[in-house]
Amino acid sequence: MIRKLALALVLILSGGAAELHAQSYPQRTVKFILPFGPASGTDITARLVADRLAARWGKPAVIENRPGGDGLVAINAFIAANDDHTLLWVPVGTFAVHPYEKDKLPYDAERDLLPISNVTSLFLAATTSNAMNAGSLRDLVALLRANPDKYNWAAANGNADFLMSGFLKSNGLQVAKTPYRDILQAPNDLAENRIQLLSSSLAIVTPLMQAGKIKVLAVTGRQRAPSAPDVPTVREAGFPALEMESIGGIFGPRGMPLALREQIAADVRAAVAGDTNIASKLQATGQVVDIRGPAEFAAGIKEMRDQLDGIAKVLGMKAATQ
Repeated sequence: MIRKLALALVLILSGGAAELHAQSYPQRTVKFILPFGPASGTDITARLVADRLAARWGKPAVIENRPGGDGLVAINAFIAANDDHTLLWVPVGTFAVHPYEKDKLPYDAERDLLPISNVTSLFLAATTSNAMNAGSLRDLVALLRANPDKYNWAAANGNADFLMSGFLKSNGLQVAKTPYRDILQAPNDLAENRIQLLSSSLAIVTPLMQAGKIKVLAVTGRQRAPSAPDVPTVREAGFPALEMESIGGIFGPRGMPLALREQIAADVRAAVAGDTNIASKLQATGQVVDIRGPAEFAAGIKEMRDQLDGIAKVLGMKAATQ
């Protein structure tokens, strides 16, 4: 009986300590590690939100860019820090495809990357060259099917690549893939008709789309992008299999208490929700504000993982283990 009472007291006190820590967070500078370089959509978002959080917290919030290794450089640096004041800011699609791209994983996403707050939804786009004279995604698919092995395609790393790979294979479309070390070069090649299909974020093709040099055929989200309201969704274009919600935000380290994660998520919501300046700047990068707490964020991650698992089966791929 005494042992049970002692155990109950420990649990109560530990829970109280976690809640107290959440209320007093942060106690020093908070660092956000990003897998992309400066001026990327994720970087722009993180800097805008970090500034608002720093003002709210009364403590500095800094950005550390750690690009490379398909996101592994940033993830490994985050895990190595093992510090609740060092957080990871990453699109889910960046790491959700790792089990299918790597022979062995150096981390366990469910254990080492704890969801704190989704911040934005990112629009992916299917874009073609003007030389194809394709007025719609259906037109482009018909051209690809009628001309096997004649055309080339490219994709940004992560779920944009995985999603389009599965789509092409499931539809029996034979298109050669062109690899890029820097996907930012691909839109110019698309404009010059060196490639004919690009699967990427809407943000990197927007300047050339606005200049009339390439054509964005569809976006993969459930809703049209506010920055490109005339572009249909893939479902509207007749290809619901290409629909994927691309989300991204903040993760905490292994063992971070739920109470603390919920508190940070609440701070993000309070700092960002209703800020029209942030909303307009993110729209220019092909994103919309989409604040979710730990549970909702985790549900969105599971949805993407389940969808990617289905695509992997189409591609004949198996997930790696840690």
